[in-house]
Amino acid sequence: MRTDTRPITVAVVNDYELVVAGVNEILKPYADRIKVIELDVNTAVSQPVDIVLFDTFGCYDGMAGVAESVARRWLPGRIVLYTWELNPAAEAVARAAKVDGAVSKGLGGAELVEALEAVHSGEGFVFRDNEPGDADDEQANGNLRHSHDWPGRAAGLSMREAEMISLICQGLSNAQIAQHAYLSPNSVKSYIRSAYRKMGVSTRAQAVAWGIQAGLLPEVGRTAV
Repeated sequence: MRTDTRPITVAVVNDYELVVAGVNEILKPYADRIKVIELDVNTAVSQPVDIVLFDTFGCYDGMAGVAESVARRWLPGRIVLYTWELNPAAEAVARAAKVDGAVSKGLGGAELVEALEAVHSGEGFVFRDNEPGDADDEQANGNLRHSHDWPGRAAGLSMREAEMISLICQGLSNAQIAQHAYLSPNSVKSYIRSAYRKMGVSTRAQAVAWGIQAGLLPEVGRTAV
């Protein structure tokens, strides 16, 4: 149990402005416990924070690369990966990368805050998955559990589908995407086919052009809050 009553300071980091803004909205109701002091888009955090919460959406490097990059560039007190990519293989990679936690985007706001508090208290590696179920099915039905946002959402792309297109825009092959996202090649193909239907495209070149227009290439910038 925490004896320090000050809010835990957090920097939310990702390469997409919509993504970090969405995470900030999720945490706003818990400002007495978690204080988001920076929203960082592919830039270094400019002030000390207790935790860097790194959203892995559209990240090229994969979990181990993300952890190494965050540790080198931001030097936070603790690092937490925020991702859909939670399964035994992903957990093993996160542990090996020596981050302080990996938490699911399927968690509600209160559960996310509890996970961050557990990380801050030094309980060791914190792994918090959501309840079993297909998060993309929830998104497709409009039953989002909280206020995530991402490029391509307005066109009907689920977060998983949008991430596939963002990685295509960054030049990854289907095999590389599968390795990055801890998915089978068939699952990757299924997400891409579904995304193409919603986008109204049929070729990879068309998908790249659509993705660039929709903001699915990484951005650069930072907003202090």
